[in-house]
Amino acid sequence: MELPQMPELMGLSLLLGLLALMATAAVARGWLRAEEETCSRSAGQKANGLPLDKSLRSKKQKQHQRIRKEKPQQHNFSHRLLAGALKSHSGNISCMDFSSNGKYLATCADDRTVRIWSTKDFLQREHRSMRANVELDHATLVRFSPDCRAFIVWLANGDTLRVFKMTKREDGGYTFTANPEDFPKKHKAPVINIGIADTGKFIMTASSDTTILIWNLKGHVLSTINTNQMNNTHAAISPCSRFVASCGFTPDVKVWEVCFGKKSDFQEVVRAFELKGHSAAVHFFAFSNDSRRMASVSKDGTWKLWDTDVEYKKQQDPYLLRTGCFEAASTTPCRLALSPDAQVLALASGSSIHLYNTRRGEKEESFEQVHGECITDLSFDITGRLLASCGDRAVRLFHNTPGHRAVVEEMQGLLKRASNESTRQRLQQQLTQAQEALRSLGALKK
Repeated sequence: MELPQMPELMGLSLLLGLLALMATAAVARGWLRAEEETCSRSAGQKANGLPLDKSLRSKKQKQHQRIRKEKPQQHNFSHRLLAGALKSHSGNISCMDFSSNGKYLATCADDRTVRIWSTKDFLQREHRSMRANVELDHATLVRFSPDCRAFIVWLANGDTLRVFKMTKREDGGYTFTANPEDFPKKHKAPVINIGIADTGKFIMTASSDTTILIWNLKGHVLSTINTNQMNNTHAAISPCSRFVASCGFTPDVKVWEVCFGKKSDFQEVVRAFELKGHSAAVHFFAFSNDSRRMASVSKDGTWKLWDTDVEYKKQQDPYLLRTGCFEAASTTPCRLALSPDAQVLALASGSSIHLYNTRRGEKEESFEQVHGECITDLSFDITGRLLASCGDRAVRLFHNTPGHRAVVEEMQGLLKRASNESTRQRLQQQLTQAQEALRSLGALKK
């Protein structure tokens, strides 16, 4: 009875044996393939002379190196009069402003930050800065408030003003808080400059058409000025806070007085005077610290220095004191900065800067290819000892040697006319300080 079952058992055994052989063959093929891959990797590593983990690390390092190469390189610049460079921004800097107390420099860039630098660190190796973030936008212009407790910025995408308040912390740093509401949008063309009067009575914004707006600090427009210059290339508030001036397509600089009453109530804006003498459009202008001097540069290839301490209400016109040649202005837009004492004029064209003595009209220093991009802002600090420029991701600071030489010349002339000993001692002290500064910089002329 059991014999008929034997073929079934044998068939089942054979089937199980066949399945086992097939599984073993599959495992063997996978093992052989893994061995071949391992051998090929080992051969490659031996050819390179590197173990596996080092080979992988070298590939990652090469990838990181490629990524680094793709990042823009910081522009390198050196000069015997370079005092320092401020390099914390990761984007191009478009504007800067010194605080009225001389303690800080504000810079804004397209990296969505505003940085506040301590000026006392400028001649040190390390430069400290505090960062304020511009949420969902970036600032193109920045200005300190007169009390140095706030600053305003012009927003690139928002096309409006934003106010940041500065609150001092116990550790000496600051926190920055933006006002909950920005100023209303009023300009119809790109804004080229903003400013706050040192009296704190008004804010100015100027656009590239022919519009200048005068605001109160709460964001209400007090007056609208039509410059009638076809377009504006620059506008600014005078340091004395009495005037607003503009230049553009016409060959003059127009100046208005912003009038307030005895109770600081706004009254009107009236035409004050004009700087007439250029034969082509004016690129830029600047005031001296006391507003008694102005400088301008024109497409006619000249710069001019003016005496603006005049009785304009009696129809007295400003006096032309000096005319100098600057041929680059005839083909390239340029900007200028006037030292606080009006003794030195800095002219920027492209990425280069030239310093002129305004007393003689002579060029004394030149700095070529200062930045990797065109210079976007140029300013002397409030002491007049340093000149700052920006145009890429750095602010570069220069010693103002023409300013020291101008002091030497002035003190030597005054010493010859000094009438008493105390005056002579004071003048001699200032002369000695200027000479020592030039000697330390290797710029004292024998």
